Amino acid sequence: MTDKFAAATKTFEDAVSAAKQNVDGLVKAQQEQFEKASAQILKGFDELTALTKGNVDAVVKSGTIVAKGAEEAGKQVASFTQSSLEKSAATGKALLAVKTVQELVELQSSFAKASFETFVKESAKLQELSLKTAKDAFAPINDRLQVTVETLSKPVAAKAA
Repeated sequence: MTDKFAAATKTFEDAVSAAKQNVDGLVKAQQEQFEKASAQILKGFDELTALTKGNVDAVVKSGTIVAKGAEEAGKQVASFTQSSLEKSAATGKALLAVKTVQELVELQSSFAKASFETFVKESAKLQELSLKTAKDAFAPINDRLQVTVETLSKPVAAKAA
């Protein structure tokens, strides 16, 4: 009976040892899968952080372009206003020196025509500057939008394949 008991004990110990090896193998496999998943999550987080930083940089660059454009537009408006005031003052002095109604009408007509033409010309310049500023300011954001779409599409494309 001792031989049977010893054989049964040996079989039991072998089964326990095999089960322990299986459990150790499963634990090790799960640990490796966890480490892989953690590494992928961290890599994804790093990529998302870099993507976000690039997006913030693009917004800052765009804001800088808008600020410079607004500054330039302000300078144009101030220059136009100053020039208009100077021309108005000169015309006012000239109006005081007229001797006939005909001179008054001609001077006033000439001033009105020149003022309108200058206004149209300056408005066109301001509009061109505004359009250029808007285009230039949107460029970095558009570039980042494309990068963002490409980056975020990669996991979707990888899952679909």
